[in-house]
Amino acid sequence: VKGSQKCELNCRAIGYRFYVRQAETVIDGTPCDPNGTAICVAGQCKSIGCDDYLGSDKVIDKCGICGGDNTACKVVSGVFKHTLTNLGYHKIVEIPEGATKINITEMSKSNNYLALRSRSGRSIINGNWAIDRPGRYEGGGTMFTYRRPNEISSTAGESFLADGPTNEVLDVYMIHQQPNPGIHYEYIIPGDNVISPQLLAHRRPGEPLNGQLGVPESTSHEDEDLRGETDILTGQSAGTFPVIQPGRFPSHQPENQVPAMQPPRQNREHNWKQVGKTECTTTCGKGSQYPIFHCVNRITHEEVPEGYCDSSTKPIPEEEACNLFPCPAFWDIGEWSECSKTCGLGMQHRQILCRQIYANRTLTVQQYRCQHLEKPDTTSTCQLKICSEWQIRTEWTSCSVPCGVGQRTRDVKCVSNLGDIVDDEECNMKLRPNDIENCDMGPCAKSWFLTEWSDRCSAECGDGIRTRSVVCMTNHVSSLPLEGCGNNRPSETTPCNNGPCAGRVEWFAGGWTQCSAECGSGTQQREVICIRKTEGNFDVLDPYECSYLEKPPNQQSCYLKPCGSKWFHTEWSTCSKSCEGGFRVREVRCLSDDMAASTQCDPQLKPEEKEPCNTQDCVPEIDENCKDKYYNCNVVVQARLCVYTYYKTACCASCTRVANRQPGFLGRR
Repeated sequence: VKGSQKCELNCRAIGYRFYVRQAETVIDGTPCDPNGTAICVAGQCKSIGCDDYLGSDKVIDKCGICGGDNTACKVVSGVFKHTLTNLGYHKIVEIPEGATKINITEMSKSNNYLALRSRSGRSIINGNWAIDRPGRYEGGGTMFTYRRPNEISSTAGESFLADGPTNEVLDVYMIHQQPNPGIHYEYIIPGDNVISPQLLAHRRPGEPLNGQLGVPESTSHEDEDLRGETDILTGQSAGTFPVIQPGRFPSHQPENQVPAMQPPRQNREHNWKQVGKTECTTTCGKGSQYPIFHCVNRITHEEVPEGYCDSSTKPIPEEEACNLFPCPAFWDIGEWSECSKTCGLGMQHRQILCRQIYANRTLTVQQYRCQHLEKPDTTSTCQLKICSEWQIRTEWTSCSVPCGVGQRTRDVKCVSNLGDIVDDEECNMKLRPNDIENCDMGPCAKSWFLTEWSDRCSAECGDGIRTRSVVCMTNHVSSLPLEGCGNNRPSETTPCNNGPCAGRVEWFAGGWTQCSAECGSGTQQREVICIRKTEGNFDVLDPYECSYLEKPPNQQSCYLKPCGSKWFHTEWSTCSKSCEGGFRVREVRCLSDDMAASTQCDPQLKPEEKEPCNTQDCVPEIDENCKDKYYNCNVVVQARLCVYTYYKTACCASCTRVANRQPGFLGRR
């Protein structure tokens, strides 16, 4: 919703795009946005600062201080890109004491490992050539999160993350095994002008603070304590921002008020007694347990409710070590590496370490400690998927159009080595053969397509009509030119007559004739005459005798059944020759009721697409100037001498006759 409507109570039904307002305002304190910090107050959206004050614009700076100006700390960051040659541990960066927001991240996945140890030499993560599993590890006074993405598709490298602050100097190493992809490091350290909250709260009046003199000695203890607590509450301690509320400051008594006397302690009949211990937190490897104290009668030692004893005198349970013997060693199984091949049979590896738990720490020990256990396999075969390849399963189809530019297709499938059709993603998409391409069938022309005349006349007697379907469509007869459909649309009806009809004072309607079309839309007719009934007979009258009566209709539309597919054809083309046998053509198509191409027509009823024409002999035109001058001109023809000008003139008739029968016979010499 719009910003001005965020504090209205609006409701939208699931699956619909509109919403309805249920109330002008929501309850005060309702969040304005699902993920924001602003809340609604009196129908208005109000922001909340990091100091928890309504309308405050204070935010937490990068140093974690509410309302800070980013000067109380310093961000240290960089990238370790040195080229290393020797295998083993190489120091990357030193993390100083007091560092916060620590982030050590490998810039891309590699076979290298990050390692962490304290300045005293204690290994925290991946020390002594033992690779630890991803998880949380305590060190330097903070908790480090060790991440090592293992997804095949992931390209992220290892990382150490910690909130801090650290209480000692820590060193970050890289176990170098392959070229260094780069290590990004970043942490925050306090600035030179940062005042420690602990120092501020516990310093004495007049004591120098970070080399500066504090409040004057004349300042009262009460004011100093109050000011110290106020400073803490207003956020000088990084990371804590409580709301100042009434009653949070310590109360102080006036100097002239005498404290009330405590009543003298009396002998009690009950006291606290240790009756046992809690269960050990671990069954081995050094755990901890605590004593259990109950209130008992001092004389009978019977347990009584704790209310009989003074709670202020109840001993504080102190931790005691238990089950100090080490736990049995075990095989620590690492995660499988990536498969060596993306398809087909490959290999994968994992690290197996002998580990032992003591004092809540897991230590790597010699492998003979785990000899009582069967060692898991460190290598295994793997097959992520079957290697697949592209196969062309069919030839190109015919063009999608009979003329003009269309498309043709073929079937291309991704097939596994077992012959199964799998998803295209299983094959290399860059090598996929084309399964569709354009095809040009030449220019299109238009022509009238006609069906044959219907067999039935619309009237059983008298005048009627026969019908046919006419449609203008594109065709493609490349051997002969065809013109466009034009305006000379062929007639769809033709008259017919099946003989005269016979037919009283009322209108008399005969039976309907057969439908003029065996399928699709047609018409029916019937005879309507004016007659006068007589006994056993009737007389036919002129129609005006019945003009005062409503005349029944003598024609109606009819529809017997869908036509389905029918053969359509164009008109015959012009004959290819004017004599001695030529041919003419027409295009024949099978069309459905909606004039779409179909294959459901009866092939035996298909009209002819080609027929002979002008089979009569050619009658040569008599040229009085073209005659044979010699009786043996047939010899000239047989000797093929008509190519010479002299013989072509001397035997003009014979040479012309043979030239008409054999085009190209005559040449010029």
